[in-house]
Amino acid sequence: MAADIPPTIRLDAAAKTSTTVLLPLAIAHYLSETLPQPIHIEWEGGIQQGASLQPGTPEGAQSVYGPEDVAKWLVNNYAHTGIGGKDQAHSQQISSQIAQALSLPTLPFASVAGESDKLDDHLALRTFLVGHSLTAADLAIWAGIKGSPPLMGLLKKGSHVHFGRWYSHLDTICKGASAALVEAKSAKSKAASATKKEGGATAGNAPMQSKSFDVFLPSAKDGEVVTRFPPEPSGYLHLGHTKAAILNQYFARQYHGRLIIRFDDTNPSKEKAEYQDAIIEDLALLGIKADQQTFTSDYFDVLYQMVIKLVKQGDAYADDTPQEDMRAQRMDGLPSARRDLSVEDTLARFAEMCTGSEEGRKWCLRARMSVDDPNKAMRDPVIYRCNADTVHHRTGTQWKVYPTYDFACPVVDSLEGVTHALRTNEYRDRNPQFAWFIEKLKLRNVEIWDFGRMNFQYTLLSKRKLTWFVDQGKVTGWDDPRFPTVRGIRRRGMTIEALQQFILATGPSQQIINMEWDQIWTLNKRIIDPVVPRFTAIVSADKVKCTIAGAPPAHEKAVPKHKKNLDIGNKTTVYDPVIYVEQEDAQSFAIDEEVTMMDWGNIYVRSKEVDQAGKVTSIEMEANFDGDFKKTKKKVHWLADSSSRPLIPVELLDFDYLITKPKLEEDDKFEDYVTPVSEFKVDAVADANISELKEGDKIQFERNGYYILDKIPSSGPRKFIKIPDGKVEGAKSKAAAASGQGDGGDPEAKKRQAAAERAAKKAQGNPEKKQKTNVPKGVQKQQGTGGAGAADKAFPELMSGSGEDNIKMYAMKRVAEDIPTPVTSE
Repeated sequence: MAADIPPTIRLDAAAKTSTTVLLPLAIAHYLSETLPQPIHIEWEGGIQQGASLQPGTPEGAQSVYGPEDVAKWLVNNYAHTGIGGKDQAHSQQISSQIAQALSLPTLPFASVAGESDKLDDHLALRTFLVGHSLTAADLAIWAGIKGSPPLMGLLKKGSHVHFGRWYSHLDTICKGASAALVEAKSAKSKAASATKKEGGATAGNAPMQSKSFDVFLPSAKDGEVVTRFPPEPSGYLHLGHTKAAILNQYFARQYHGRLIIRFDDTNPSKEKAEYQDAIIEDLALLGIKADQQTFTSDYFDVLYQMVIKLVKQGDAYADDTPQEDMRAQRMDGLPSARRDLSVEDTLARFAEMCTGSEEGRKWCLRARMSVDDPNKAMRDPVIYRCNADTVHHRTGTQWKVYPTYDFACPVVDSLEGVTHALRTNEYRDRNPQFAWFIEKLKLRNVEIWDFGRMNFQYTLLSKRKLTWFVDQGKVTGWDDPRFPTVRGIRRRGMTIEALQQFILATGPSQQIINMEWDQIWTLNKRIIDPVVPRFTAIVSADKVKCTIAGAPPAHEKAVPKHKKNLDIGNKTTVYDPVIYVEQEDAQSFAIDEEVTMMDWGNIYVRSKEVDQAGKVTSIEMEANFDGDFKKTKKKVHWLADSSSRPLIPVELLDFDYLITKPKLEEDDKFEDYVTPVSEFKVDAVADANISELKEGDKIQFERNGYYILDKIPSSGPRKFIKIPDGKVEGAKSKAAAASGQGDGGDPEAKKRQAAAERAAKKAQGNPEKKQKTNVPKGVQKQQGTGGAGAADKAFPELMSGSGEDNIKMYAMKRVAEDIPTPVTSE
C-alpha cells in the first residue's frame, strides 16, 4: 500500500555516476505523474551513497540509503501503480534489472557489445523489458545506459535497431528526470563558482570535497564510533573476511573509536577452537588489533531471557514443521500450522528444547514477523534451535539450545555498544529483520551500513567448496598457496601492506566487486620490488656449460644485492672461466654474436656443440668484458660453481587457479571446472648466497621473477614459490589457455565461435537464413545481433580499449524518435 504522505528523496548532483542519481529520479518522476501528491526531490551535497529516501509515513520511519534501496522502496510501496510488474515473477526480474543497471557504468569495454546484443535480441519482439507495460526495469536500465559512455557510443552508431528504438522511447519518457539532473548540476556549478570568487568554501560544500569515504558512515561522531568484526570460528579467514575486518578497523580508527572482535560461536556443529585460534593469528598477521575481544556465547544467558520475552509478548512461537516443509511454506508465503500456538504451549515446547529431550529436538522457535512479506527474510525466521549432542568448544554441554546469528547479532550489537554494524550487502534483505528485533526488544538502535562483497576471478570463496578441495586432497591444506585464505595468499607472497592498500583503494563500494588478480599482485610488486634482494637461479635440466677464453682466473667479489637499494647489503658473486647458462638462452645465441653476461661484461659466442636432439651441450666463448653493453641485444644471467661456494639445489614452484572458469554461474557445478593440474615444479640451482635466507623471505631471481622461500627441508632442495607480478599473461588461467577456454584461448577463434553461435541462434527463428550458419569464418553480423567478434570489427576504437575519447569520435547517427513500438508477442 502506498504511503499516505509522499516520501522525500535527497540526491547528490555530484555523485560518481549519473546512474546513481537517475535511477531513483526516473522512477520518482514517472510515479509523480500518476500520484495525487508528487514525490519530493531535494538536492544536497554529500548524500550517503548519492541518494537517500525519508518515508513520509509512518512518523519516525528509518531512512533508506543508496540508489538501489531507494528504487526498491519506491517499487514496493507503489506496487499498485504497476511499476513493479504484475506478479512475483515480474517483481524478481525487476529487482535483478535494478541491480544490473548500477553495474552498467563500470561495464568493461570488452563486454559492452555483448550486453548491447543481448538487449537488442531481448527487445526484438518486445516493447518493454518486463511484461507488457513500462516498469521500473525499463527506467533502471535506461538510467544505467545514461551513465555508460561506451553504451551511449554504441547507441549513437545506430547498429542495434530494437535496442535503439526502446531507448529512444524511454528517453522521451524520462526527459523530465534528465532535465532535473542537468538543472541541479548547473545550479551546483554556479554555486561553486560563486564560492570560489568569494575566496572560500562553505560548510555545506565541505563533505563533497572530501576524498575520504568517511561521509558514507551515517551519524558518526568522533570518539564515539564502535564497530565490530564477527567471524564464525568454523573455518579460516579468506579475502572476503579480510575486507570486512580492514574496513571495520579503518572506521574505528578514523573516528578515534573502538573495534570489537566478536566470535559468533552460535553453531557448535561447525565450530572448533582450532579455527578460533587460527582467526586470531590471521587477524594479527593482517595488522587488525581489537580494542575488545568477545564471544556471542558470553551472552547466551541474556539471549535466553530475550527470547523468552519475545515469546511472552506473542512475538515468537514454537514450531515442529519439518525443515523441507518449512522452507516450502516460507517460499510460498504460507503460514505454519503452529503459528497460532499459545504463549503457554510455546514456553512448554521451548522448555523441552532446553532439556534436549527427544520431543524437544523436533522443535524450534520462530519469530512471528510475517507470513507473506515480499522480503522472504521477514517470513517468520527461525531464531532458536536445539542441538543437544554437540559439545560447544567454550560452554561445553551447558546449553542444548542455541540462538541463530540473525537473532543474536542485533541483540549483542546493541548490548556491546556497537554504533555501526558494517556488513556485506548480501545481508541487505535481513536489515528489516535486524530492525524488527531491536524494536520488539526495545534495545538501543544500531546503524547498519552495507558494502559490496569483493570477489576475484577464477576464485571460490565458499567455505563449503573450499572444504571440498581440502577433503579431496586437491590442495595441501587451508594454507595452500592456491587458496584465497589469508594464510594461502600470504604463503604465495602477498604482503599485508598490499592487501590493506588494495582494500582501502577499492573503498566501501555498495556494488559487488569482481576483481582480476592482476590488480592486487601489481600493487604487491610495487611494494616488494624496491626492497627484495636479487639472486640468480638456472634450470637444472639441460643447463649449458660455457668456457670463456681470456677470462681471469676464478675469484669472488662483493656486489650489491639490489643495485637501486644499497641499504640491503652485498652478496658474494663467484667469477670463473667456466660458467653455466640456461638452455633457452644458449639456443638463442648466434655464432660470433656479442652477448652481455649480467654483472660481469660482454663476451663473443665463438662455437656451439649441439646434440642429435638439437640441444646445446657446450659453448666456447671469448671475453670482451670492456665491450659496450648498450649495444648488445641480449643480457643473460649465469652461474659459476666453486668448491668454496657450491651451487645450491632449489625447487621452483608455480601455480594455476583451482578452477578454469573466470566466474561460475549459479547453475554451474564447480566440480566440472576443477583445473586438472594446478601445481608446477622445476628443479634448478641457485647461487650460494641463498643459504642466508630463512623461510618467508622474499627475493627476485634475475630474469625469472619474484619468489618467496616457502620451506627449508632437512634434506632435499629448498622450495621457492613464485610470487605473481601482476602481468596480464600471468593472471590468466594456464589450463584455460592450453585448452582454448576462458580468457586464455585464441581471441580470434573465440570471436568466430561467438559470431557463429549468435548467427545460428538467429537463424533458428528464421528458416530462410539457416544455410548461412554453416560458414565457420567471416560470419556477417545482422542488424541487431552478432557476437563479440562482429562487434570488434564494427567498433575497433571501442573494443581496442582505447578509451572514452574515441567514443566521442563515432558518427553521431541518431535513432529516430518516431519509430513505432511493436506489439508484444509473448
